[in-house]
Amino acid sequence: MKWIGNVGFAQTVEHDGIWDDEVIVKKYTGDLLKKRYDFQGSGEINDNITINHQLSILADKFMYDNFQCIKYVEVMGTRWKLKSVEVQYPRLILSLGGVWNGETDEE
Repeated sequence: MKWIGNVGFAQTVEHDGIWDDEVIVKKYTGDLLKKRYDFQGSGEINDNITINHQLSILADKFMYDNFQCIKYVEVMGTRWKLKSVEVQYPRLILSLGGVWNGETDEE
């Protein structure tokens, strides 16, 4: 299954002597290799959901140079945390987990 979506990279930048993380978002295309949802009972009204999706992305130079900075990947309108990266040149295989609740480029 084909996938098109945003990938959020966090890079540390300096503004007036203050260091902070800044999210840079880039659009990529790839293949959705594995698609699985897990629901975890949390004792609250809504269960927590995680996905065990794997994406195969034909990486550009920016992604190869910065894959360790990937914080989230957007799938079906939701930002998901990155669990792991497997390098299979020229592709990167991204494994996703829980919902990303951190900063985005829109904040």
